[in-house]
Amino acid sequence: MVNSRTPFRPSKVCRALTLAGLATLFSAQALAQQTEQAEQTEQQKAEEQIEVISVVGSFRGSLANALNQKRFETGATDTIKAEDIADFPDLNLAESLQRIPGVAISRVAGEGRQISVRGLGPDFTRVRINGMEAQSTSGGTDQIGGANRGRGFDFNTFSSDLFNELTVRKTASANIEEGSLGATVDMRTARPFDYDGMTFAANLQAGYNDKSEEVDPKGSFLFSNINDDGTFGYLISAAFSERNILDEGASTVRWNNVNDFGTYRGDANAPELQAINNAFRPRLPRYDSYVHNVKRTGIATALEYRPSLETRFNLDVLYSKDDSTRQEAFMQGILNAGANRAALTNPASGITGGMNVLDYEIDGTNTVTYASFENALIRNELRYDELSTEFLQITLSGQHQLTDNLKIDGMIGRATSEFDNPIQTTVVMEKAGQTFSYDYRGGKRQNPELLFGAGVFDPNGWTTNSVRLRPLGAENTFDSAAFNVEYVLNDILTLRSGLHYKKFEFETHEARRQSENAAGVVMSPDLIRQYGAAVGPYGSWLVPDLAAIDARYNIYSNTGAFTVSRDFRRVDNYSAEEKTLGAYVQLAFDTELGDTGFRGDIGGRFVKTDQSSTAWATLGGTEQLITAKHDYNEFLPSLNLVFEPMDDVIIRFGYAEVMARAGLGSIRPNVSVSVSGGARSISGGNPTLEPTKAKTYDLGLELYFDNESLLGVAVFRKDIDSYVQGLRETKLFTETGLPIQAAIDACNAGPGYGEATGCTENVEWQTNTPLNGPGGNLYGFEVQYQMPFSFLPEFWNRFGFIGNYTYVKAQMDYINNTGVVLATRDLQGLSENTRSATLYYEDEKFSARVSLADRARYLTNAIGRDNNDMEGTNATRNIDAAMSYQLNDNWKLTFEALNLTNEVDDQWVDSSGNRLTYYHATGRQYYLGAQYKF
Repeated sequence: MVNSRTPFRPSKVCRALTLAGLATLFSAQALAQQTEQAEQTEQQKAEEQIEVISVVGSFRGSLANALNQKRFETGATDTIKAEDIADFPDLNLAESLQRIPGVAISRVAGEGRQISVRGLGPDFTRVRINGMEAQSTSGGTDQIGGANRGRGFDFNTFSSDLFNELTVRKTASANIEEGSLGATVDMRTARPFDYDGMTFAANLQAGYNDKSEEVDPKGSFLFSNINDDGTFGYLISAAFSERNILDEGASTVRWNNVNDFGTYRGDANAPELQAINNAFRPRLPRYDSYVHNVKRTGIATALEYRPSLETRFNLDVLYSKDDSTRQEAFMQGILNAGANRAALTNPASGITGGMNVLDYEIDGTNTVTYASFENALIRNELRYDELSTEFLQITLSGQHQLTDNLKIDGMIGRATSEFDNPIQTTVVMEKAGQTFSYDYRGGKRQNPELLFGAGVFDPNGWTTNSVRLRPLGAENTFDSAAFNVEYVLNDILTLRSGLHYKKFEFETHEARRQSENAAGVVMSPDLIRQYGAAVGPYGSWLVPDLAAIDARYNIYSNTGAFTVSRDFRRVDNYSAEEKTLGAYVQLAFDTELGDTGFRGDIGGRFVKTDQSSTAWATLGGTEQLITAKHDYNEFLPSLNLVFEPMDDVIIRFGYAEVMARAGLGSIRPNVSVSVSGGARSISGGNPTLEPTKAKTYDLGLELYFDNESLLGVAVFRKDIDSYVQGLRETKLFTETGLPIQAAIDACNAGPGYGEATGCTENVEWQTNTPLNGPGGNLYGFEVQYQMPFSFLPEFWNRFGFIGNYTYVKAQMDYINNTGVVLATRDLQGLSENTRSATLYYEDEKFSARVSLADRARYLTNAIGRDNNDMEGTNATRNIDAAMSYQLNDNWKLTFEALNLTNEVDDQWVDSSGNRLTYYHATGRQYYLGAQYKF
């Protein structure tokens, strides 16, 4: 086999490339604007003949090792490796991934939760742990989407110290399972043969948050050993952490120009009232205070058996438990309960109809940025959640070299993630006839002034508005098996083939009270308590005392008015099952074309999916639990090429057809099937949704111009065939995937079933469900630069830099349910610009670095609600720092500082009004610790 690899050599143009690389990285914003306007076997062989740079226990060493891995991959990948034993570069896996070009993250409680890759959100990204697909889900506040009932992976359920390596695969290959439009993320835990002989490491840290002013523990350890024969090894690692976070700010839920007010300064016919009622005002202007307590425990074990050089077996077990509580307190004015008045002469109604506007200001975007009221209704509420996520994965894998040319490998495993929210209790109390004002003018948008009358702070006179009990949960299970064969045909060609079976099961449940009314709870002063908060001008406000209310009324008894049942919330009780069988054939090659190194692979993957989904449906006016079935087959070709026209220069090209399966909420058959006269209709979910498919193109240039150094540029394009949206369509009932009995029941509830009435499953029905609507093109480019400044004089040569910039653009036609295009806008969740940069210093004793991560604003709803044109989240900039000092061969002191600028989560509605819907800060986080290893 031709295998020409040249060792890294220092370049004479090193200084020029350094300056050029930095200039390219930081001027990429201008280039992005111009673009918008215009439109592991190879690695193992290679590493035997290259200079392997391995600095154990250092950040620079982890960068160098990751760069070596990237260089000899066939596809476009980026890797992050542990910088020391049981010591990942960031405290959170998502926070680490955002250092990779094209990766952006979303946060909850100040911590990374999910990722987007090249503009495509969590549902378009697959995650594998130790080679097997898995999913982990958690809960969240309503403002960030609540419980995860989709296909996205929640990275905040794991301690980063359990992992040795993260790899993001941005191009597809036939031997990698299907299911991703954005990327496949591979996460690998530690194994005993990663270390030399007996190894032990322990980390202990104390964390401090400057907002909650709490000190929290964090610790981890790892023990690994290999027998004297070097044939068997075992490893166990564990991690524990606790976080107490104060998450405070202001929110409005949304803004609207409905729910008219009754009078302006006592005059129901005042001309100013028409302008006020036609302008946008907040639905629920309020102060928020959340208190999070998160306890996270993780254990990873590995057994590795290598009876010979040709054979190895691995058993990997990963367990994680996330136990959390969250308390949410609100003090709010109610401006969303009333009705519109056709004219001032019409009487006002509802809560807002009884309010008197005393003063106001309307800005140039028709937004009431300031208003004060009499006779307002105030509601204070307290919500308490207990949440847990338990994850367990067991994977057995092995490989065997049968002959010099023939190798086989296989894997079997199971991964389960169980999210449980057994207590989600909210009690809302209210008091009418109060004075209230809000002010979002100018700089007060970030720090609104909400003023409440004295009566709001008097515990007398409150009444109970509602008691909400909403326990819920979700469970995901993957059962996977794979078998692969690799045969070396000659010195140039290698043939690979394999089978992969996967069974995915998902189930979610939620229960509620039949009516979320006051349930006879009388809000007396002894059922009210003071709540201390550091938001707004008030040091505390009044909230319901949940413990006192439960002691008096036994609200968790599940009897009488407090009975909770899944039958009272059937729409959120559903399940899905997918069985997939995939087979692939791939031809890999490694040769030379003249003096140009040329390697790559070409192949195709065939996958068959059998899907069933179960949910409650309304059939002929009767609710029934039904199961719908659907199946589809896809053939997905792929091509990856790598050219090496000269030493240390690599050109990559990739093409693939890829797919991502439809969202779990969209495929549930929670339909309503009804017949009225000759009108036959179906509305709800769509169990026959096809996967989202795309053709992807990737072209990259990588210049490895010095030791541990890279200047890389990549351009990419994805032609997305379709995007799931709500549409109307006419089709035969037999084409819907619903059981035929549903049509029979609906017809019998109407004119009758049969040819005589024309109401059967074989005639056309009107459907209003999610459908595979029009797609669009996604395109962009990445620039990345990495280099230690070893060419500089002493001291300065200890510094180094790694940075990247990504530009992505994708617009979709967003349509209504009749197919009319409402707007052409950016893909939801897509930030056009993301960048990250790290400047580091490292010598024999001391190491320090500071990191920046920027994400541009992005849309969360391309078509806004309540007459706003769109909804989104504003840009973020996070700056972190870390340093360590090596006392001796065994001991190291560490210090980390996260979110140094106290970055906020800033959400908005309306592109011109930039109306605040949520603005929260969680404070700066510091960790001081020590590490011991031998």
